[in-house]
Amino acid sequence: MGRLMTPADRTLAEILRRQGEMPALRFITCGSVDDGKSTLIGRLLYDSQALLDDQLSALRSDSRVWGTRGGDVDFALLLDGLQAEREQGITIDVAYRFFATERRRFIVADTPGHEQYTRNMATAASTADLAVVLVDARKGVVTQTRRHTYILGLFGVRHVLLAVNKMDLVSFDADRFGAIVAEFRHLSRPLGIPHVTAIPVSAAAGDNIFERSRAMSWYDGPTVMDHLETVEVTAESATRAFRLPVQWVNRLPGGGRGYCGRIASGRIAVGDELSVHPSGRKSHVRSLLTNAGEKRSAEAGQSVTVVLADEVDVGRGDVLSSGTGGPLVAGRISAHLLWLDEQPMTPGVSYVMRCGTREAGAIIETLDHRVDIESQETAGATSLVLNDIGYGRLLLDRPMACESYRDSRDLGGFILIDRFTHRTAAAGVIDHALRRATDVPWQELDVTKAVRARQMRQRPCVLWFTGLSGAGKSTIANLVEKRLLSLGRSCYLLDGDNLRHGLNGDLGFADAERRENMRRVGEVAKLFVDAGLIVLTALISPFRDDRNRIRAGLEPGEFIEIHVSTPIAECERRDPKGHYRRARKGEIADFTGVASAYEPPDAPEILCDTTGMSAEEAAAMIVGYLQEKRYF
Repeated sequence: MGRLMTPADRTLAEILRRQGEMPALRFITCGSVDDGKSTLIGRLLYDSQALLDDQLSALRSDSRVWGTRGGDVDFALLLDGLQAEREQGITIDVAYRFFATERRRFIVADTPGHEQYTRNMATAASTADLAVVLVDARKGVVTQTRRHTYILGLFGVRHVLLAVNKMDLVSFDADRFGAIVAEFRHLSRPLGIPHVTAIPVSAAAGDNIFERSRAMSWYDGPTVMDHLETVEVTAESATRAFRLPVQWVNRLPGGGRGYCGRIASGRIAVGDELSVHPSGRKSHVRSLLTNAGEKRSAEAGQSVTVVLADEVDVGRGDVLSSGTGGPLVAGRISAHLLWLDEQPMTPGVSYVMRCGTREAGAIIETLDHRVDIESQETAGATSLVLNDIGYGRLLLDRPMACESYRDSRDLGGFILIDRFTHRTAAAGVIDHALRRATDVPWQELDVTKAVRARQMRQRPCVLWFTGLSGAGKSTIANLVEKRLLSLGRSCYLLDGDNLRHGLNGDLGFADAERRENMRRVGEVAKLFVDAGLIVLTALISPFRDDRNRIRAGLEPGEFIEIHVSTPIAECERRDPKGHYRRARKGEIADFTGVASAYEPPDAPEILCDTTGMSAEEAAAMIVGYLQEKRYF
């Protein structure tokens, strides 16, 4: 038999019910290291009486052990949960906390201040209604303040509470406060942040957090909590046209299918006409199912299952919309990118793009510019490195329903994922969707690769020779081509040095340019395979993931990796072109094996150790492999 509910239980249940009905505000705190973000949130939790007795006891105990900020209680310890953070006095991960007052519920994210954790701050900003930007009154607006503010504008945060903290350490100087506010407004205005409320505070002492500060009688604005409780953050998603990215296709009891997802914007009701994107097919809403049962209507923010009146082909990643102006169906977009990978960005490399519930392959076609965070000015660039922000154009491998980020966070925000390391390479926001995919469809031709291969009586493939300079790649590839021609095969040799006199004549030897060199050679080799040829490529191709990307773009069995494995000492001894000698003298920069790394294949189809076999023997082994595997 269950325990009867006591009056205290009923009181708690009523409090929780009332809190659940109150509006919620999602906000983040950001700023530079040690500006007081964790301390401010800790003070909010403490003064709002959101801490349990055991939490208070643990906080006081921890403050005696870890506290470094003075006073009886170190409020930052409520958020700095990792031991590494406590030892260093910084925030590493994003810490989320939930609390409520009589007027509002709050979901707050304390984000890291260090530059290397910019990805954490960007993640929190993408879902925030408001940002609390802290500035140390002694330091003013610094580079990381500028970086975080730029990201806030980029990810659509339109309300900022500028908390000028540690005012007690500048003797509560009103002029110092005014100068910082003026500088921040000058920074935020062109970034599309129209609503800035500035408050002078001392988070550790509680000045202007819940109660007005007697030490700053010159300030007559709201306290931090006054503003958080009363700020009007309009949910524009409620007034926009209906959009639902389909997350799951569900088979219904009794037959039929339902299309599940969270409504990104607008409102829907039974009987409304819907369009499916990218297909453009139409139907009507037969019913709407929720966790609370069947409903006549639903609106933005709710998770629903939409049942259509007709049998329409709808899959995960499709978008349901109402109204006349649906989302754009585009295969090419222009977008702002925040680079998050330690591996620099290289135009032409293929990534996996996740936008809403849909995935597509994406290539960064061009990079138009990079942003200088300090000056907010743009400059031409060919690559982005960790934490850089840039603007460019992406080509998708299939049409995708999307919208400008200004119109929809759900359909306008995306991430790029490295295909081979699976790391998140970038976070992006769509500026414009271009209709290239619908305007220029793939042209199907009657003469195909299979037709050409049958005529040549061979299986087309790429023989990809890789190895250090001087290993013997070109020598062996040249011998293989001659043997293949003598056997009546149709083939062509793409030599790396020769290609740098024409196709790749504009490229140098820095890592990014080497990657572009490989991408171009890979694309040409792919065209020659489509023509039915056996293609030979001889170039150092030092990076393993770039070779793997080229392999992934071909059909199984079409990429044959040949590692010409020769120790660097032997390559230097041979040094047929004098490159090693000049590189050791510093006359050649970025030379592979001396100043730039070479990553050997993990599992090449063919391994040629030229210290134990001649070039002729290696060529015979390669031709024998092709014959054994029935390439001709």
